[in-house]
Amino acid sequence: MLDVCLLGTGGMMPLPYRWLTSLMVRYNGSSILIDCGEGTQIAVKEKGWSFKPLDVICFTHYHGDHISGLPGLLLTMGNADRTEPLTLVGPKGLERVVNALRVIAPELPFSIKYIEITEPECMLEMNGYRLKAFRVNHNVTCYGYTMEIDRAGKFDVERANAAHIPQRYWGVLQRGETVECEGLTYTPDMVLGPARKGIKLTYCTDTRPTDSIVKNAKGSDLFICEGMYGEKDKQKKAKEYKHMTFYEAAELARAAEVKEMWLTHYSPSLTKPEEYMDDVRAIFPSAIAAKDRRSVELTFE
Repeated sequence: MLDVCLLGTGGMMPLPYRWLTSLMVRYNGSSILIDCGEGTQIAVKEKGWSFKPLDVICFTHYHGDHISGLPGLLLTMGNADRTEPLTLVGPKGLERVVNALRVIAPELPFSIKYIEITEPECMLEMNGYRLKAFRVNHNVTCYGYTMEIDRAGKFDVERANAAHIPQRYWGVLQRGETVECEGLTYTPDMVLGPARKGIKLTYCTDTRPTDSIVKNAKGSDLFICEGMYGEKDKQKKAKEYKHMTFYEAAELARAAEVKEMWLTHYSPSLTKPEEYMDDVRAIFPSAIAAKDRRSVELTFE
């Protein structure tokens, strides 16, 4: 099960009812944050979640509305006597940017590990999930992210018995581990059927539509995508500043054949996103104009 909460849905500046961009995901006792805009700490507290299991923070890019909440968050984690290391992931220049922000948080009781992305795509395995960063098209280097949890095939009792595999090893094999005992080797493929559908989440913001988004979002259970503008007369502005309209996001969702799309990263001038959703759903019916702290539990089929 993957707990997903879109903490903040604002772009550029926070509003009284809308914090800046941030997504928090919980899985298997650990948490990951993607972007950390102003108000992220408050949104987490309003949601009733905790910073304690947070061990990875990813950044799409280094514009202020995506990273301005980080110094305060680091201070809060330090004041809570955290000692576990924290991993930060982001485009090239991550360590330089974070060290500049840490002028106001110079001493922390935990270490920070930096993973700087320099290639168009980067795959990371951590905490039981697979995290992939992929380049998108903004006016600075920017990445989208997918998070995938694999699901092994169904355990076949008849095959296990036919292979004379002792029952005490079944659980180990079901977890995908190999067993060696008394000169014999038992492998998971001896008892597991074909891999079943896992869980996939895709997040991208601050970009024009790109083929990389369609490719990497393909088949996602949830696609969280920038919708900077709902007004149809803002198409020219979206192109100029390399953002997306609601309708372009809906076209991406349809092309990627995702199950559901949440729009986020609204312009401060866009006070009522829902007003534009009829036209959006005409393109992609399972589209939602997300609000702060919208949450879902993604589960295996």
